[in-house]
Amino acid sequence: MTTKDLYPSFQNPYLIKPTRPIPEEMAVLGAGHIGPDIAYSFRLAFPQKKLYLVDVVEEPLKKAKARFESYAEKGVEKKMIRPEQVEAVLGNIIYTTDYNQLKNCDLVIEAATEDLEIKKKILSLVESVVREDAIITSNTSGILANQIFSHLKHPERTANTHFFEPAWRSMGVEVIAWEKSDKAVIDYLLWLMAQNGKTPLAAANVFSFLLNRLFESWGSETTFMLDKATSKEIDFISEEFLGMGPFGIMTNPLTYASQTRRSAENPAYKPNKLLLSVDKWTYNKPRTKVAVDPEIADWIRMRFLGCVFSQAFYIADKSVGTSSDLNFGSMVALGYKKGIFDLMGSIGAQKVADIMKKFIAERPGFPMPTKPIEQYLDFPRDILVDKKDGVIILTQRRPQAANALSDHTCNEILAELKKGEADPSVKGFVITGYGPKAFCAGADIGGFVATFGNHEKGQALSRGNSKVLEYIDKMNKPVVAALNGLAMGGGTELAIRCHSAVAMEKAFMQLPEITLGMIPGMGGVVIPYRRWPKAAAKFHAMIGKSERLTVQEAAGIGIVKKIVKTFPELIDAAIAEVNALQGNIPRIPEGAVDMPEFVVPDAPMAGDLPLSKEILGIIGGIINKAAKAKTLAEALEIAYVGAGDISCAPDCKEGVNAFLEKRKPNFAK
Repeated sequence: MTTKDLYPSFQNPYLIKPTRPIPEEMAVLGAGHIGPDIAYSFRLAFPQKKLYLVDVVEEPLKKAKARFESYAEKGVEKKMIRPEQVEAVLGNIIYTTDYNQLKNCDLVIEAATEDLEIKKKILSLVESVVREDAIITSNTSGILANQIFSHLKHPERTANTHFFEPAWRSMGVEVIAWEKSDKAVIDYLLWLMAQNGKTPLAAANVFSFLLNRLFESWGSETTFMLDKATSKEIDFISEEFLGMGPFGIMTNPLTYASQTRRSAENPAYKPNKLLLSVDKWTYNKPRTKVAVDPEIADWIRMRFLGCVFSQAFYIADKSVGTSSDLNFGSMVALGYKKGIFDLMGSIGAQKVADIMKKFIAERPGFPMPTKPIEQYLDFPRDILVDKKDGVIILTQRRPQAANALSDHTCNEILAELKKGEADPSVKGFVITGYGPKAFCAGADIGGFVATFGNHEKGQALSRGNSKVLEYIDKMNKPVVAALNGLAMGGGTELAIRCHSAVAMEKAFMQLPEITLGMIPGMGGVVIPYRRWPKAAAKFHAMIGKSERLTVQEAAGIGIVKKIVKTFPELIDAAIAEVNALQGNIPRIPEGAVDMPEFVVPDAPMAGDLPLSKEILGIIGGIINKAAKAKTLAEALEIAYVGAGDISCAPDCKEGVNAFLEKRKPNFAK
């Protein structure tokens, strides 16, 4: 299966132009466990639409209503929703046992128990009520779509949609097509789930789909380990890799049923009958310390890593989903502390191979790698690569970190730019961010800790992250930034380094590094002055006081070429800008810059936050010196060396640590 089979048009669902609008009426069937949470996610996203919550008896419906009220109350307490939104979120919900009320629904999501015959019976009833063009999906953790939908008269409008708990909050949802699914329906579901605040992942129609192959395999595997380790020991060691161990969250009958289905694919998955013998496992709350013998601990680690790595190898080899989706989804849906392939990379290929040999000796029959480990790690982690009208669209996909730049992200963007520049079919590039909130929130702050007190490391980090920007400077194909949301720190530096930019109305730019005792280290103290010298006073305020630059201000300066209302308009405008820049790419001017000097005030402040006069003095010296440099290369070198100076300043350490510790910095100077 290819990526195109999984994603009919684009991997970034926000690029999809839907063939139908958001449903005016929708329904979730099943008011028991996960159904109400799925329904609540739609209420939060689309409070003005009508939603039906259906069950065969009244009592679950009453409990679901109370659950919604509790969620809304807590949402207000935690400032996730405003008090005035509560009425809309809780209103326009029809709690019913009457399926006939669904006749005008455009979307029906069945979320009943994981029983195939019950699902088929419910869906037959639904099909007899709704219109022929209504979309019908089943929330299942692993039953094949063809088994669920083949009996229906209009199977082309069906697909599986697998939500993850807690479904109202988790970003994860899998969209699973099958041989009779209309591709337009799959595209629409990917788009709709994104509008619902999810990060939809496409998966092949195989047992347990993409992510449950990791979750259920490890849950089942742990029961075979109880003769040598306790449930609490296994949970404790699992928490080195996961947010929570399996015994506190595993549903035994479901795991048994799922693994029984999968054993038809591979007998090695046959589950342990202990799953049907124990109602509830003994487990501790997460982060409870448990004394574990070192040898047992190493053995548990080996079994965990061997089990989940085997599934990752199988998924990659069989194209069950993309490696990027598996790596990303393991974090946002399953709570892995590192993506599954990132975990392999941190361990090292040789050690992974050693682990697999030990694991397969104890658990013969599990999938093993079919090629060198390194080849499984060679794919973009942090970006999605799509193509439209001859233009490569690079989407920074790290919504869990507001699309912050990591060294991975920078290197992946650079690699795709090099690949596309060598491809005659590529006219240029658009760089954007995933989702409605952020283009890019800057660089991962934690990466700066290793540079404290080390001038060479401070320079090296600045130079390394700037490689992609220096490459853009010299490109002969245009690169356009499409600002879908906020651009902060390194995000602003990336945007202003592109050859042009377009933006949505709500977007803004900001350089907040000074509030952390840091410097915009990717050329942010050099480039804006050289490209737009008449706006030097505004750039002084951005760098020295963390002032925002609205898109309206950016348009006035000439940074942003067009402001639009919607994401589709944004991408169209960016592609139009790529076309307009063919053979006419603007270059960053050489020579000294005629501009007012950067002056450090006696008591520098950013709003009500006192700033480090020491750090500002270093930054001001860099700006003023770089402005006088005769070449761009010389100016950037001054900035890189200055980044090393900043990393050795005590107030830099204080500012970064304060941010990581979620407190206000106490700058000494």
